[in-house]
Amino acid sequence: MKDMNPDALVLGIETSCDETAAAVVRGGREVLSSVISSQVDLHQKYGGVVPEVASRNHLERILPVIDEAISLAGVGLSQIDAVAVTHGPGLVGSLLVGVSVAKAVAFALQIPLIGVNHVEGHIYANFLAFPELKPPLICLTVSGGHTALFAVQQLGQYEMLGQTRDDAAGEAFDKIARVLGLGYPGGPEVERVAREGDPEAYDFPRALSGETTLDFSFSGLKTAVLNHLNQRRQKVGVAGLVPGEIADIAASFQAAIIDALEEKVIFAMERTGINQVALSGGVAANRALRERLQRSTELRGGQFFAPPFDYTTDNAAMIAAAGFHRLAAGERSELSLNAIPGLQFGN
Repeated sequence: MKDMNPDALVLGIETSCDETAAAVVRGGREVLSSVISSQVDLHQKYGGVVPEVASRNHLERILPVIDEAISLAGVGLSQIDAVAVTHGPGLVGSLLVGVSVAKAVAFALQIPLIGVNHVEGHIYANFLAFPELKPPLICLTVSGGHTALFAVQQLGQYEMLGQTRDDAAGEAFDKIARVLGLGYPGGPEVERVAREGDPEAYDFPRALSGETTLDFSFSGLKTAVLNHLNQRRQKVGVAGLVPGEIADIAASFQAAIIDALEEKVIFAMERTGINQVALSGGVAANRALRERLQRSTELRGGQFFAPPFDYTTDNAAMIAAAGFHRLAAGERSELSLNAIPGLQFGN
C-alpha cells in the first residue's frame, strides 16, 4: 500500500455517538461529499444521548446516508478504493452499526478496510480545512467525551501531552446547561447565554492552574457551579434565578474552562517549541475559545488553525482523511475489526 494512488477515493463512515455520517474524500484532502444525519431532535427531550435510541436510529439511517454521500460525490460505489470507519471510542451499539456496514462494503467490493480512532479523526478535520497545514503542530481536541493535547510530529504519529483527569470540557458544558435549564446540546446554549453575562461575576476554580502538568480537570469546576446554584436556590426559593444571574453564571463558568484550556496550550507551546496550534472537536465551535486561542497563539509568534464549524461536529470526512493516510502508510484492518467503546489514542 506504500504506492497507493494519491487520488484514491475513500468512503468514510462515522457512527460513534448520535450522528450518522458518510463522506467521500479524494486523496485525503478533497471532500467530494459529506452527509450528516443528526439525532439532536430525538435526544433533546432526554437532555442527553440515549444509547439505545441512537443505535436504532443509526440502523435506519446508515444506508440512505451512504447512498446520498456516493450520489453527491458524483461517483459510483465501484469506484471507491477503500472504506474507513470509526471503531472507537464511542457508544458500543452505535459503533457496531458503522463497523458492520463498513466491513460489508469492504468485503463486497474487495477493497481495503481501515479502522480509525474517533479522536484521530478530529485532528484530521484541520488538514481537510487547511491544505497548506503540515506538521509539526499541537492539537487541542475538546469535545463531550475528550479533552486532550497532542503533539503531531508527522502524520500518523502522535504524542499525548496531557488529557483530562476526570470530566471532559464538553461534558461539563452539557451538565451546567442542564442545571441552568438551557437545553440540549449544552455547549452552544451556554455560549449563547454567556454573551450577555459578566465573565468575572463569579470566581470559579481553575484546577491544575500554575502546575507543570499539561493535564486538565473540570470536575471541581462543575461541582463549584452546582454548589453555587444550590446555595442560591435555597435563598431565592421557587422564584428561581433571574435571567441576568444565569447569564453571569454561564459567562463565569465558560471563562473558567477557556482559561484552563488556554493556559495548557501556551505551556505546551513553550515545552515543545512547536508554534502551530490547531483546535478540534465539538467544543471547537465555541467562538470565545477560538478567539482566545488565536490571540494567545499569535501573540507568541505562532499560527492558529480551527476548522469550519461543519467539521467541528462528528463527521465522516475527517474519518476518511485519517483512513487515507493510514492506508498510504501501509496499514489496513482485517474483516474481524470490532467496535471498541473505550479505544485509547496517543502515547
